[in-house]
Amino acid sequence: MYSIISTFSRAGISSSFMLFCLMLNLHVVILQGQTINIDGTAGGKRFDGIGAVSGGGATSVLLKDYLEPQRSQVLDLLFKPNFGASISALLVEVPGDGNSTQGSEPSHMHSREDENYSRGYEWWIMNEAKKRNPSITLDANAWGCPKWIGGGNFWSQDMCDYYTKWINGLKNVYGIKLDAVGCRNEKGVNEDFVKKFRATLNASGLSNVKIQGFDNWGKEKFDWCKDMKTDSVLRAAVSIMSAHTMYEMPAPADIIKLSEDLGKPIWNSEEHIYKKGYDCEISMVESFNKNFIESGVTMIVNWYLVASTYGIEPFPEDPAIMVAREPWGGNYYTRPVLWGYAHYGQFSKAGWQYVNSACGKFSNGGTYVTLKSPGTDYSIIAETKNAKGSQKISFKVSGGLSAGRLCVWRSNAQEQFVRLDDVIPVDGTFDITLEPESIYSISTTTGQQKGSFSDIPVSKPFPFPYCETFEEYTNPAAWGYLPHYTADIAGIFEIAERPDKKGKCLRQVIEAGAQSWAPEWMPYTIIGDRNWKDYEVSADVCLTDGGRAGVMGRINGTGTGYGCKPNGYYMILSSDGTCSLYVSKQDEKNEMGTLLASGKISNIAADQWHTLMLSFSGSAIEGFVDKIQVLSAVDSTFSEGMAGLMTGSIDKTKNIAWFDNLMIKSPKGDNPRPADFSEKIVPMYKSNVK
Repeated sequence: MYSIISTFSRAGISSSFMLFCLMLNLHVVILQGQTINIDGTAGGKRFDGIGAVSGGGATSVLLKDYLEPQRSQVLDLLFKPNFGASISALLVEVPGDGNSTQGSEPSHMHSREDENYSRGYEWWIMNEAKKRNPSITLDANAWGCPKWIGGGNFWSQDMCDYYTKWINGLKNVYGIKLDAVGCRNEKGVNEDFVKKFRATLNASGLSNVKIQGFDNWGKEKFDWCKDMKTDSVLRAAVSIMSAHTMYEMPAPADIIKLSEDLGKPIWNSEEHIYKKGYDCEISMVESFNKNFIESGVTMIVNWYLVASTYGIEPFPEDPAIMVAREPWGGNYYTRPVLWGYAHYGQFSKAGWQYVNSACGKFSNGGTYVTLKSPGTDYSIIAETKNAKGSQKISFKVSGGLSAGRLCVWRSNAQEQFVRLDDVIPVDGTFDITLEPESIYSISTTTGQQKGSFSDIPVSKPFPFPYCETFEEYTNPAAWGYLPHYTADIAGIFEIAERPDKKGKCLRQVIEAGAQSWAPEWMPYTIIGDRNWKDYEVSADVCLTDGGRAGVMGRINGTGTGYGCKPNGYYMILSSDGTCSLYVSKQDEKNEMGTLLASGKISNIAADQWHTLMLSFSGSAIEGFVDKIQVLSAVDSTFSEGMAGLMTGSIDKTKNIAWFDNLMIKSPKGDNPRPADFSEKIVPMYKSNVK
């Protein structure tokens, strides 16, 4: 009996469990697996990395507002080698002033004459990633662009120049070199554009920046690639054949062959795994493996990196590596999927090589890939999501690869990223029994750890009451021109000087919309707690001639992800004195929403400051201008939600306005003191960055 138990123990099954089974005359079946040859001389495609996307919806906006040490902890869990996710590739959005799923990010060129390289937070995220992992690869793509580009035509020389200035800004201001850049996210193909883009990059000293294209999805996503066979200029312009969602729809066999014939790798520039818990983790590793096995993909990034958005925004959690949306209290948490990234990221690096003949599907369910370093190390990443039972796999190692000890790390539904007993090959051979519904990393590398922190603060609601005067941002550039805790959904709300030179304020800077990836509503930004019920929200506003601005309340939705019309209420004031109260529902055809009340106020004009306030008490809603009630309505459509600021009209003209002294408090309650932002919130940028 000892020899039987010993055999099962070597197979990864505990001896006590086997003894129990034998005593009860039960049978434990281990499916016979297969023998896999890992030959270090077999050759294989270059591994270009695995990672995630920051952007495509202002997904990282609240991360910048975390106190230390929590902000650095989140960044370590994402980027630090051999600690957490340890991703080896990062793709960021090239911001374009327009909504691109959850929200909008500020451009470096609001106008043709404008250049500013400290707006927003993507520069900061790339810099933090590079500080932790200098070998991480950086890719970028635009979802949209400012309205002025090409006179409304994205596929223009203006856009080539816009991209080029952004890449040079990254290099010259932050000392970071971009590895690759796309053309436009999910908006078709324009072969003439990519030729102009390549020529523009070359002329600007950026010939080493590779262009990948065209980042679409669907059955036709690779059809354009065939034109490279006969078009030498196109062939020279595009370095990488990229598309989305190969997990759902693999690359056709003729495209894989074309990739190999032309020597141009296939990249998955946006994969989606919309699942929860451990199912998301194992499905993601399965997708990484299948992307290579079925489509020849050598770089995969998932949308998206970190859920640093408010929970009322689309896709608030399930796709992200981790959730960090409470900077006011410091709480954050990881999702199990983080350890799926770790099964790749802590056992491989961009620049390694897939090993031919050692990547494929297990005969009894599951997939595996083998990656080798430029030296003698190698790693096997396997998953058994669809395995019928435990299966014994034999590995034979040759071709100059290490003959030494291998570490074994496993994840399953009960525990993620746990180190098991090491395996020691005998005469270049080792056996391992893989349990079903599990992830394994088997590697000659060392130094892995399941990084964690013990001082994560408990979850806290958004501070209430709340007051923001914007005076603490003495150097707006150091903060990316963005105040703490606001999340722009459409338009761009930046810290600016008041037009009367009496301090700082918030300015919505986009006059007439952008060339957005998604349909846009009027410019608005949100702040607060989705559970707020009865409260007052007020702000001072200053309008342009013909402009409009307002305050919002009880916002509990910001659109579907393709379209950003909110659920909630808003009161808007025009420079001609018209004041209107609306309830907006994102599924309603009327873009303005339903008018609840309106009126005309005298002595209102452009370039004046006026105080607007909305008050909610049960179903009673009251609107005030300069402390005088001007509107009232009874409506029970929404009983709770966040606050916000807004400008403009549906025709997207004359949207610029200024805001100051934002205040949220109990109805008729005392005015709160301005928020005291701790000095531990470290500015993203140095004072001389612009």
